[in-house]
Amino acid sequence: MMRQQTSSWLGRAWSGWMSVPLWLQILIGMLLGICAGLGLGEQAVLLKPIGTLFVNTIKMLIVPLVFCSLIVGVTSMQDTAKMGRIGFKSFAFYLGTTSIAITLGLAVGHIMQPGAGLAMTSAESHNAVKEVPSIMETLINIVPTNPIAALASGQILQVIVFAVALGIALVLIGDHGKPAIKVFESLAEAMYKLTDMVMKLAPYGVFGLMAWVAGEYGMDMLMPLIKVILAVYIGCALHIIGFYSLVLTFVAKLNPMQFFKGISNALAVAYTTSSSAGTLPASMKCASESLGINKKISSFVLPLGTTINMDGTALYQGVTALFVAQAFGIDLTWVDYITIILTATLASIGTAGVPGAGLVMLTLVLTTVGLPLEGVAIIAGIDRILDMARTVVNVSGDLVATTVIAKSEDELDLEHYNADAEQSQILAERLDS
Repeated sequence: MMRQQTSSWLGRAWSGWMSVPLWLQILIGMLLGICAGLGLGEQAVLLKPIGTLFVNTIKMLIVPLVFCSLIVGVTSMQDTAKMGRIGFKSFAFYLGTTSIAITLGLAVGHIMQPGAGLAMTSAESHNAVKEVPSIMETLINIVPTNPIAALASGQILQVIVFAVALGIALVLIGDHGKPAIKVFESLAEAMYKLTDMVMKLAPYGVFGLMAWVAGEYGMDMLMPLIKVILAVYIGCALHIIGFYSLVLTFVAKLNPMQFFKGISNALAVAYTTSSSAGTLPASMKCASESLGINKKISSFVLPLGTTINMDGTALYQGVTALFVAQAFGIDLTWVDYITIILTATLASIGTAGVPGAGLVMLTLVLTTVGLPLEGVAIIAGIDRILDMARTVVNVSGDLVATTVIAKSEDELDLEHYNADAEQSQILAERLDS
């Protein structure tokens, strides 16, 4: 009888735990890990294998996930070819702003030094002095001489280049490429599901690694995490208020204050849901009703941005990559910086729709420049807080691109754009009727 009651109680407890949102499970795992580490001290190293197992499962995903999702992302761009000029403008704008965002993230991380003084150590040795290759050698090495070897050895940048090239080729051969595209779509869906399964292990992996970190470094590791949050939020604010305002003012010749006033509802949804896709209906509504953008433009550019635009996530990559490098005492070369920018920009084509995209891309960036993946589990504990800010940047970028492109195509109603809230409502109702 006692055994049945215990079993019933455990079943209800497990069911209750599984109903908790994953981000909250991870946060709880981080807090419990810190408490366990502080209580156990150096003995907390016994819990590290739990975290190492989680890191290994993430490593398992990287190459097949990036390869399949990139091919699917590129082949889905067939609609941009049909829409010609608009598609090209959208694609170029999104990739250009993504590269600027990660550069800004690297700059903020370099200035604020969030991981400085933590002096962590990894199971893997990353302290060997690396010979810095020339710029020409770096560019040549991007293209794999043997794609299979690149896949097997995890040369991520080479895998990205090969996947993009193969995706373009599959589109160009038309009907002959459709069977292969369907195979990669199926494999990509399987990898998304596997990623979802692995992410369910995150609370336990974060618990193990945070217990080890707290046990070895004590309370000294909490301040750097606060600095990471602060650095990401400062970077996001600079990108939105600074860079996007400059684009609207000097490229589109529009008042940025009117723009931000018009998209405030979408930004509120983005911050609370941490989902660009979930914010898409609100973004579409703001684009047509508040900004006066023709639905022919917004219905194409906004969904495309949800797929490939990752300005906020890219900025986050820059800050957190430098945090990991600083925390483990690893000096990055200028080639490493260029590699991080290229990797995050190119990977944004295929990984935006992946569950846990921020952590997946962080794993990708750290792997590319040889940084310890233990840093992923440390960042995972605060990822939800960071995700809220980077989603706001992603959604803002989608709407900035849509506005700029609409203006360039003469599909932006300037009277509607510059109207106040009451006038916008009247104009929107007139448009619908």
